[in-house]
Amino acid sequence: MNAGAPPLGAVPAGARERLSVVVITGNEAATIRGCLESARFADEILVVDSFSTDDTVAIARSCGARVLQREFAGFARQKNWAIAQAAHEWVLQLDADERVTPELTEEILDLLSRRPAHEAYQVRRLNFFLGRPMRYTGWGFDRVTRLFRRHVRFKDVEVHEEIDLPGPLPTLRARLDHHSFRSFAQYLRKIDLYSEYGARRAHREGRRASLEKILLRPPARFLRLYVLRLGFLEGMHGLVLSALAAFSVYLKYARLWEIKVLAGRKEFPADRADR
Repeated sequence: MNAGAPPLGAVPAGARERLSVVVITGNEAATIRGCLESARFADEILVVDSFSTDDTVAIARSCGARVLQREFAGFARQKNWAIAQAAHEWVLQLDADERVTPELTEEILDLLSRRPAHEAYQVRRLNFFLGRPMRYTGWGFDRVTRLFRRHVRFKDVEVHEEIDLPGPLPTLRARLDHHSFRSFAQYLRKIDLYSEYGARRAHREGRRASLEKILLRPPARFLRLYVLRLGFLEGMHGLVLSALAAFSVYLKYARLWEIKVLAGRKEFPADRADR
């Protein structure tokens, strides 16, 4: 549990807006406890699980979460459905591999006590690679919209879903910790999934793989992260992460090429990429 974070329901809510924390899960037993324990300051913790086969549901319930189950329908749709089930007007949406810092807890509670003027707020997120906070390679702080009113929704895309609101949003000062790379096995599964979704999206948009893209874009990504974004300052962590990023680009365009080949041989239905 985060030091200084009060237990679930212990924060008086009479003078502030009430808050639901919403998390979608699918076999997240390795990470869900840390996520939910960091969010125990909320008035409600809601977990929408896609029928996990590990201990995700049991762990979530032991942390005081209300658990609903629903077949996975894509990240954006699953999150939007979960948000609609929240009990309170304000929602903090978390991924299972994210942790709310004590400083962010205090800032959110202070904001909600002052009647927020905006519909949504961004949070600075610090990304970790094998336990190391990354300041370079482009993996340093990014900004994600995670605190918002319940009527707000994510854009319906397969990956890298974002909140569907126009214009710049205010950003909170405190940070959210993101432990997205915990092991090679876990991260390679993520690369596999995201490269498939990325290839399908590119196919729908009419883009095609070419020799130039497959040959040149992976090393270009490596050089951008390792040299231009100073990944070399992270030592071996920066080298390995930059190489993995280059591999993910290669895999995306190789899969885009595969779609064309299999569709031409009538082994890959043209509409498969739209599902």
